[in-house]
Amino acid sequence: MLFEISWEVCHKVGGIYTVLRSKAPTMMERWGDRYCLIGPYHKQSAALEFEPLEPGEILAPTLEALSQRGLQARFGRWLITGYPKAVLVDLRAGYERLKELKYRLWREQQVSTPPDDPETNDAVAFAHLVRELLGEHSRQHPDRRVVAHFHEWMASVALPGLAQASAGGAPIATVFTTHATLLGRHLCATWPDFYERLAWIDPDVESGARHIYHRYCLERAAAHAADVFTTVSEVTATEAEHLLRRKPALVLPNGLEVKKFAALHEFQNLHARYKERIHEFVQGHFFGAYSFDLDNTLYFFLAGRYEYRNKGLDLFIEALYRLNGHLKHFGSDKTVVAFIIAPAATSSVSVEVLNNHFLLDELRQTCADITRDLGRRMFDVAATGQMPDPQELLTEQETVLLKRMLFARRRTTTPPIVTHDMVDDEGDPVLAHLRHRRLFNAPDDRVKVVYHPEFITATNPLFGMEYDEFVRGCHLGVFPSCYEPWGYTPAECTVMGVPSVTTNLSGFGTFIASEVPDHARRGIYVIDRRSKESGPALDELAQILIDFCGLSRRERVQLRNRTERLSELLDWSELGQAYTNAHEMALARRYETPMARTP
Repeated sequence: MLFEISWEVCHKVGGIYTVLRSKAPTMMERWGDRYCLIGPYHKQSAALEFEPLEPGEILAPTLEALSQRGLQARFGRWLITGYPKAVLVDLRAGYERLKELKYRLWREQQVSTPPDDPETNDAVAFAHLVRELLGEHSRQHPDRRVVAHFHEWMASVALPGLAQASAGGAPIATVFTTHATLLGRHLCATWPDFYERLAWIDPDVESGARHIYHRYCLERAAAHAADVFTTVSEVTATEAEHLLRRKPALVLPNGLEVKKFAALHEFQNLHARYKERIHEFVQGHFFGAYSFDLDNTLYFFLAGRYEYRNKGLDLFIEALYRLNGHLKHFGSDKTVVAFIIAPAATSSVSVEVLNNHFLLDELRQTCADITRDLGRRMFDVAATGQMPDPQELLTEQETVLLKRMLFARRRTTTPPIVTHDMVDDEGDPVLAHLRHRRLFNAPDDRVKVVYHPEFITATNPLFGMEYDEFVRGCHLGVFPSCYEPWGYTPAECTVMGVPSVTTNLSGFGTFIASEVPDHARRGIYVIDRRSKESGPALDELAQILIDFCGLSRRERVQLRNRTERLSELLDWSELGQAYTNAHEMALARRYETPMARTP
């Protein structure tokens, strides 16, 4: 039986959620009901993603035994494609014994944890429940071989304890996958030359200086205790070998569930449909102040965690500044609307922005009402055999109403560059950079900027569409990260047929560079940030954006077709084999016999 343990089971935090969710159908095909996920219980997300059910005969005795010990675990199915089993454990039982658990952690692993670190406290409480659950399952089923696959440090604190138990006879094979090292993420945010320094970094000193030494020790202990240590890319494998002091046995690239269309033009139709939805946002945001030709407008976007330097936000804004200057200098008739989607601290959506979109919706409804009445009048006149007079189709009342709507939408101020009221408006790095480069959405700017400091969802009052729909409607994704262990955002663009920019410091970028020699021609531009300083890398990015703006509509359609054809490379049906290899290796090392393959 395979248990996969993560903080993001039925609970979206970051990229691991996408890994688990998109991989589930492949895991169910391989393991069936012998596959179960374990995560912490989060009431709000579980209400939407988790269906409570009665456990079957395999897990029922285990959960009953835990309940008798006061440990609450909810069994059910994750409401995603594949419908996999899931057990969500209540952290409160772990918190009741937190002091004791921390003492045991110090006694067994010599790791001292501070009392005021909520994330570590959560991880320690979760580890206790996972250890109890897996240990009880092994006692209930002593003849059943078990693999426990842990993702990231917060879910893996139980791993060293399980390894000690396995040494005493409890048969649990373990796999640990780090998707990004803790220390690497911290160091890269402040060291532009992180990868050049990597071989000379003292992890104990650097983690201590950043007050994460205890977390680092927990992550390192998990890496060394696992039967099989893995990571998601060659970039992160090198990083983990130096910082965690163990070379990963395997690389497990992150895939996606790829939906293939029967006809090639279908995904192009989706692009056109969702581009119209983005047009509506642009009309509400900009057109009260001035207008531009939407048929000659390109949509670029960057989305991801708010890590100003790691995610390349600084490089993206600088490249937009150069692109704006270039398009203005050469009198281009192209307009670029660049979206920055990076969650930050906000108080609310801007009242001004909401009002602009409300007025557009009101105008749309007014026009719909007038169109309905106008059509009826046109039919009544035409039915008599006469030609309707265009001058008489609109009534005086309708004309006045339309004029009032138009006057209400007129604005003398430039459209805002941010859609929300920020908690720290003056200190926000993105806003500071945009203001420094005077990207203010002036009428003569060829590059317009919309900074949306929240993820895009269907319930969003401004876009009213899902994130994947937004991506499909855009023309180019730009992700010039200098620290990106994998990089789901450009991968998602690829499977949707949207060209993208990535770097050779991202796992996805190195994967594509090795697998697709002509990747730029196929719509995936890989910037060299490994051997180039920021200046030359910026030159390369700016030139890519300039060249993309020079493509004709036909050339962009052809590029999207070539991009979409690469999606099979990223399908879990191909990449899932790496997970099977890791599980087989763990079983062979723990049980000294390979896993029997199912037909």
